[in-house]
This record gives sequence, C-alpha cells and structure tokens, in this order.
Amino acid sequence: MKRTIVVQRNDPNADTAANERKLAELKELAHAADYVVVGTLVQSRYPDRKYQIGRGKVDELAELVEALEAEKVIFNNQLSTTQIYNISETCKCEVMDRFQLILEIFAARATTRRAKLQVELAKLQYELPKAKAIVSLLKKEERPGFMGLGGYEDSYEQDIKKRIVRIRTELLHSSKGSESLRTFRHERGFSLVALAGYTNAGKSTLFQSLVEEGTIVEDMLFTTLSPTTRSLTINYRKMLLTDTVGFIEDLPHWMVDAFRSTLDEIFLADIILLVVDMSDPVDVIRQKLVVSHDIFWKRTEGAVIVTALNKTDLIPYEDLQEKMEVISYLAPAPVMISAKSGEGLGELQQLLYENLPKWEHCRISVPMSEEGMSMVSWLYDEGIVHTIEYGDSILMEIEARDEIIQKVKPFTISY
Repeated sequence: MKRTIVVQRNDPNADTAANERKLAELKELAHAADYVVVGTLVQSRYPDRKYQIGRGKVDELAELVEALEAEKVIFNNQLSTTQIYNISETCKCEVMDRFQLILEIFAARATTRRAKLQVELAKLQYELPKAKAIVSLLKKEERPGFMGLGGYEDSYEQDIKKRIVRIRTELLHSSKGSESLRTFRHERGFSLVALAGYTNAGKSTLFQSLVEEGTIVEDMLFTTLSPTTRSLTINYRKMLLTDTVGFIEDLPHWMVDAFRSTLDEIFLADIILLVVDMSDPVDVIRQKLVVSHDIFWKRTEGAVIVTALNKTDLIPYEDLQEKMEVISYLAPAPVMISAKSGEGLGELQQLLYENLPKWEHCRISVPMSEEGMSMVSWLYDEGIVHTIEYGDSILMEIEARDEIIQKVKPFTISY
C-alpha cells in the first residue's frame, strides 16, 4: 500500500463541521484505493493560482513528504494541470486531486464492458479542458521546434473529442438494451426495485440481507460499482432487486453524466429503496435526502420512493426520535432498520410489497382437462393463486398483472 498525505484547503469562514466531514471522506476514498494515509495537511485561505495552497505551505508539505516517506499527495480540492505540475516539482512525488482518486477507484473496480467505458468517458471529460496544458507540459522541452506546439495541442484535443463521441454512442446503444431488458423483465412478471443512497449508507449489507446471499460487503466507499441484480419474492410477488453505485458529495456534473447509464438502473425502477445512514449528523442526513430527492425528481418516471432509515442500532432511541422529527418532511412514512442485525427487515419487505405496481384479482373457472391443468400450471408461474378448488371444473381465485388477466378473461366468473 502506498504511503500518502492528504491535503485540504478550506475557504475562510467555511463551515468547520462540513470541512471535517469532507476531509474524513477523502481519507475513506484513499483507503478504498488501497492507500495508507500517513499525514494530513490543512490550510484556510483563498486558492493560490500556482499551488492551490500557499507557497509557504507547499514547502511545508514537501518537508512532510520527505519526513514521512510519502509516495503520493492527494488534494481534496480540484487542481489545475499547472498546479499538479508545480506541486509535484516541489514535493518530488506524484500529486493528484479527489476526482482523479475517484476515477482511479472506478477504474480498478470496473468489471463490465459498460463500466469500463463509463470510467474512460469520465477520464476523457476530466482531461478535455486540460488538454492544452497537458501537451504544453509534456512538450515543454521541445518548444519551439520546426513543428509548432499548436499542432500537438489541437491533435490531442481532437483525439479526445472523437473518442468521447464514440464512447457516448456505444453507451447509448447499451442503454437501449437496458430498456429492452426492463420491458422483458416486466413481461415476465418481475417488478423492479433499486437500492439507492450515498456510499456507506449500508446498501450492500441490506442487499445481502434481503436476498440472503454472500455479496461482497466491506466498510469502504464504492464497494458496489457495477449494478448487481438478484431475484426476490415477497408474499408470492416476484421482483428484481438491484444494488447500485452510491452517491458521493460534490461530484461534478461531468462525472454524474458519465455514469448516467449505471444510474438508469435507479431511474427505471418501479420502487426506489432509498437507504439513509442514521448515524450521520442530522444536518448531513437532511442534506443527503434533499440531494437524493432532487436527483430522483428530475429523472424518474413515477417510481415510488421507500425510505429505509438504516443503522438505527448504532444510536440511542432518544437521538433517533429527534432526527426523525427533523427529517420527517423529507422522509414520510419511513421504515427503521438495521441491515446488519436484521431488525425491521420484515416491516421493510411488507412496505415494498404494498408499494409494488397493483395487480388485478379475478375468479375463474377452467375445464377439468389436460388444457385446463396446463393453464393452472401457467397461472402458478405468472401470477399468484390465492385459492383453488377441484371439482367438475377448476375454480381459482388469482392475482396477476393486466396482460395475464386479459388472457383468462373468457374464463372469468362473478364472485
């Protein structure tokens, strides 16, 4: 594991608690990327054009790098190409910012073709506005030459733009495939439930508890990158539960856009199961709920939002009630759970069942014949058989989606 120092420049008069939270998240991100944080450096000032932090602080950082034998410096603030160059020249080690760190984690964990394309797209979008500066620094020794630097700059920038277009086209075709798959799943009687929420809210632990299988669950950010889907049956209703990539604070819009096709798993669901970490401070919970609802409001197509307040086993009952009162307008009728201990999962399953797309009930009479028995078997596969009586004919009370009800309409009898 590489030894690293994390750095954060805070704006003067910025909220202290928010600054501490951002720094803690940066350390978690570094941990998720397999770095060991051996030092921390913080400064409050307005950004310096050449170094982000002050020149004197950079010298202090260089001494810290040498003393702690650090191999990398990671800034929480977004750095320009020139700032990265200047700081690395002074500190004599590799320098990156928070967004490059996130991309590094994504690249390491991307396993599917679509996930890899999304990571590459995000990298290219990060590099595009810096293209000229990157070429300038790489070709510094060659300036001036018989071939002007402008040729390199333009070529590099054009290559990035062309590659972005190709990747977006491929991802668009991929998303059309996802839409077809969604329709197919609905036709097969599955309702779609997507787990959503910020990283480390406990989504993967909840996913594992609900589907009762050994999903990888680790106490670090971005455990889930590529969506994972498993079937789940509650009260005879079949659904597909998808664990999606977690939200993270202050992601730039280009990075959200790059991972849009992954987030479509959320936006195309019938039910969004929003998981909230109740061990967070109440102002953080409120902020995350506001941002999550804002994302859903703009992109979902009538999905029901079920809010699961997780990690309730980690806080005293009185504190939990106080937090509930503060966020009640953002999370109406929530269910309190502990995905780790299993507390509240029965209530959560019932809430999911009650919010599934409505199926119709009907009572039918089918002939006691080979065809009739075949229909009985088919109805067991496609719907819910509440009652069945065998006699001269087969009387059934069933519940199913509209397409199935329409097919058995000729056999419907009144109650």
